[in-house]
Amino acid sequence: MYFINRAEQLAIKWGTDSQVQYLEPTYRFPLRIGASGEMSLRVEDSRRLLVKVVGTEPVLSQEALVRQFRAFLMARAKPYLAQTMQGSEFGIFEVDARMGELSQALHRQLAPDFAEYGLSLERFFVTTIVKPEGDKAYEEFRDLQIRQYADVAKARLRQQVGLIDQEASAQRMVIESQAMATKRSQEGYTYQHERGFDVAEKVAQNEGAGTFTSAGIGLGVMGGVAGGMGATVAGMVSGAMGPVGQATPAAGTAPAAAAAPAEGAAGATDGLDGFKAKIGKLKAMREAGLLTEEEFAAQKAKLLDNL
Repeated sequence: MYFINRAEQLAIKWGTDSQVQYLEPTYRFPLRIGASGEMSLRVEDSRRLLVKVVGTEPVLSQEALVRQFRAFLMARAKPYLAQTMQGSEFGIFEVDARMGELSQALHRQLAPDFAEYGLSLERFFVTTIVKPEGDKAYEEFRDLQIRQYADVAKARLRQQVGLIDQEASAQRMVIESQAMATKRSQEGYTYQHERGFDVAEKVAQNEGAGTFTSAGIGLGVMGGVAGGMGATVAGMVSGAMGPVGQATPAAGTAPAAAAAPAEGAAGATDGLDGFKAKIGKLKAMREAGLLTEEEFAAQKAKLLDNL
């Protein structure tokens, strides 16, 4: 008479006695690995277990059962492991994160084999995959795998930093533009006025700026810009400054007085230099506190109107 314990036997360790070779599915290179873990067994069919395993042995302990099934387990587990790894959707470099899937796949394949001996494979766990550290091919592909993800991460980081730099540059440009607009508003001119002054300055720097024609172009631009500024203190400096110049009489027209040609010649000689001198005097009076900004603008406009 035999008494059989049908309770689940836990924490039965297993492991491959040698490495298993298979073709790595991701990079398609031959690879050798080992595996180990734990399992639990329970007697499902007592009669089948007695007939196929116990025989005439008076006692069969868990250790003796594992010893008898070690060769059987290796004969089944090693090819199952190679087939599962080769046909999986994950490679050797992702297997640690997919250990649960690997364990379930091997459990499904091994359960029918144990059932033939009246045993139920209740649980089967792969806890360790022994990788071929030191193998040249394995280490080369491992470095490629690491560099692949590292390069992608670096590219994304550079892209994010570039976007941040562009946004910061745009914000800086907006702030500078707002500051410049506030400055123009406080000083009483606009962007169009500023551009007109720039054009006049470039004309004055031209080689032909000394002629009446070139001076007329530059001063005409400035006159158009400053024409709308008005005048409030004309009596303060108009007598001291006098007119900038007079137009030269047209050809064939007799002079009205002897002093007229001399005065026209003086205006032609002064030209832009005379205008600059008068503007310089106005600036000096403004800086000395004799003129306000509004009075300075009005007098400058009057000078431009008299050209």
